[in-house]
Amino acid sequence: MAYANIEQLAPVNTIRAGGPVYPLPEAPRDFSAFRYEHKGARQTIDDFMQQMNVVGLLVVTDGRIVLERYARGHTANTRWASMSVAKSVTSLLYGAAVRDGLIKSLDEPVTTYQPELKGSAYDDVTIRHLLQMSSGVAWSERPADPQSDVSQLSRLNAEGGFRAQLAYMAKRPRAAEPGRVFNYNTSETDLAGAILRGLTGRTLSDYLSEKIWRRFGMQADGYWLTMHGSDLERAGCCISATLRDYGRIGLFALAGGTSSGSGPRVLPERWLEESTRPSPGSKDYGYFWWLRPNGRYYASGSFGQHIEVAADERTVVAMQSYWPVAFNRDLIEHNDTFVDALIKAR
Repeated sequence: MAYANIEQLAPVNTIRAGGPVYPLPEAPRDFSAFRYEHKGARQTIDDFMQQMNVVGLLVVTDGRIVLERYARGHTANTRWASMSVAKSVTSLLYGAAVRDGLIKSLDEPVTTYQPELKGSAYDDVTIRHLLQMSSGVAWSERPADPQSDVSQLSRLNAEGGFRAQLAYMAKRPRAAEPGRVFNYNTSETDLAGAILRGLTGRTLSDYLSEKIWRRFGMQADGYWLTMHGSDLERAGCCISATLRDYGRIGLFALAGGTSSGSGPRVLPERWLEESTRPSPGSKDYGYFWWLRPNGRYYASGSFGQHIEVAADERTVVAMQSYWPVAFNRDLIEHNDTFVDALIKAR
């Protein structure tokens, strides 16, 4: 299956693991009586996994695995492409760059770093606007529509990599003033990744390996899909890692961005607080993180990839799936209902 083998199907950079692995002791709890309600029917964890094509489900509470299940040949060692979960990882890397002093201000114009966009609708757009998906530049993010902007990315990547993508973005018209309206835009996450690459002078994979993967103690190497003809990663998509390492990403965020949970700080002290604060354009979005009214936040990838961080419950939920379509209202509502019930029952 492609989700588990992106390194064999497309060019990738390796996210190197190394050093002591962050321990995840097992403290399994009995979920045999667990039920949640969806469309008037009471269902079990097995029902959810079967209906939603879930291949890996992990719940960690107080640093211990209380639930871990795999299906359809998936194991604890299987890497799985996470789609847009990579956006939230990119948000963490921006925090690391801020702490490293590489970013003077999130309010700097993106054209300072990508002069090819000067004279376009991006003239007044800042890095913060990119992180909040509020550039105001017109963009249609409908994967099922072959004519939508996001559907052009594969073609553009094949034709000329990021430079072709950048030229396409420069032709988009303005739809709103920057910072006013939320509009989901995967291409702008790629733009944010290119800016970060320029600031660090390193691949995102190498920077991620140093700042989080090795320092926090991931168990295995990961992979990150790259653009055609270069080693620039798709910051908006496609990190591949094991389920437990996705859980560790959630634990890193839950710990506020410290190495190994209690070691040296990787992110600014209030970075997670800042990046999970509702933006002016949307109460449901921060810096590449989705937000819930109850204070939880989560990384979400199309076709059912998920990392939920519930600070009050000291819990992280990680999930790998292959939904029949990228997303729709019923799939999202079903997923959210299940995750909410699972956290409350953990």
